[in-house]
Amino acid sequence: MMLAEARAKYEQALASWEHPELRLYLGRALASIGLPLLAYENLRMSLQWGPGALDPEAEQEARAAMRALVEHELAVIEVRCDEPGAALLVDGKPWFVGPGTRRRIVTPGEHVVTARKTGYFTVVKPVVVLAGKEVSGQLALSPDTVVTSQRWPAWIPWATLGAGAALGSAGALLKWHAGAAHDEADKRFQTSCTPSCMPSAGDEYEGSVLEDRLAIGALIAGGASAITGTVLLLMNRPQSYRTDDRGGVKLEILPAASLDAAMLWARFVL
Repeated sequence: MMLAEARAKYEQALASWEHPELRLYLGRALASIGLPLLAYENLRMSLQWGPGALDPEAEQEARAAMRALVEHELAVIEVRCDEPGAALLVDGKPWFVGPGTRRRIVTPGEHVVTARKTGYFTVVKPVVVLAGKEVSGQLALSPDTVVTSQRWPAWIPWATLGAGAALGSAGALLKWHAGAAHDEADKRFQTSCTPSCMPSAGDEYEGSVLEDRLAIGALIAGGASAITGTVLLLMNRPQSYRTDDRGGVKLEILPAASLDAAMLWARFVL
């Protein structure tokens, strides 16, 4: 009860006079009554005036208390976001606007990191962090747009259809020429051949028959190509779809370190 009364007195005094020693005293009281995050913030504020604002022993006490809170009672969330203009939130409260990397002292437990930007998928990532640990990760947003695309390049169906038309035209021309050649051979045979040449009558028509077969093949191939080209045109109509959400947060758990306490530390992935 005395600590609670002391807290109220210190807050009342700070409302009238911002002083580093008052922040240090308030930080002590808050740490003692089990409010580590508020204690850390007040200890940090006691150091914001720089060296000399507190006497050396008090400054050392503040830094040691901050370090102890981070190592045993608090946790750290660090997020990097390279997307310009992306708004980052922690537990629904504004944090920072990308691009950049920020570290934040939080209480142990579950927190929610959110990133949002107009025209992009919103990323919402629940994060569970333990006392004395740091959750660190990189956050990426992906565009939320509608994309129109085709199965194949547009020239493929049209080229197939054009090839079919060309083959069909060539087949029709060959068919006409084969008919004309057949009629010409028939006239020559009827006027110049005697009954003794009947067995070799096929020789007169050999060229026209071969040409007729080629014409039929070209017509069949041209028709198949034309049908294929038509089907490809129908299948290649533009299709619209929404882009996939490929954003997210990749996290790793690390030993925590104070943002302001003077200490050396190394990052190891657990």
